[in-house]
Amino acid sequence: MKTKLTMYLIIAVALICMTSPLSAQDKPTMDKPANYFALKGGVYSPSKSYHLRDFNDGNRSRLDSKTGFNGELAVGHYFLPVFAIELGAGYFESKGSPEAEPGETKLKVVPVLATAKVLIPIGPVVEPYGEFGIGAYFTKLKVTGNSGNFDGESKITYGLHAGGGINFNITNTSFIGVEGRYLWAKPKYGGQPVNLDGFTATAVLGVRL
Repeated sequence: MKTKLTMYLIIAVALICMTSPLSAQDKPTMDKPANYFALKGGVYSPSKSYHLRDFNDGNRSRLDSKTGFNGELAVGHYFLPVFAIELGAGYFESKGSPEAEPGETKLKVVPVLATAKVLIPIGPVVEPYGEFGIGAYFTKLKVTGNSGNFDGESKITYGLHAGGGINFNITNTSFIGVEGRYLWAKPKYGGQPVNLDGFTATAVLGVRL
């Protein structure tokens, strides 16, 4: 249920992009500043549980991932009214707990992202978009309890993300919006891969410069 709402958001944005024609008066023009700054806050929802080998005895435990915080600061530039590039950095986290035994894992991630956005300005207020990008993920995993105590950082892990969103222009220089993404990445700790794959859903507050 926790991932379905984000999936519905992405599907709705995609349908708007495909079905909303531009009238002559709504054709995009560069009538607003080309640069922007955005603050994003919301949740990260892992899509899969994962198995982690005990760092002491080698036994494997399944851990169920839980939804955690996600935040990002981003700067972007409109190269065309319908195309922008965005650079961002942020933080998200998730906890995991084993099915039967006591213990906990905590995954902390600092992503550095580059994202291409294709926008459809369907009017002076509403601006839906789709996006695709790459990211470098700096991750840290802390394990306590049944899987043996462990606290380690991975090397830089590279991954992909895709999604969509919609902005609502409050003025010519400010906007609010919502955004949903799915990301793919798999860092390793002590040779053990851990999936970061999952959804992020954020509210967006932006200023055009």
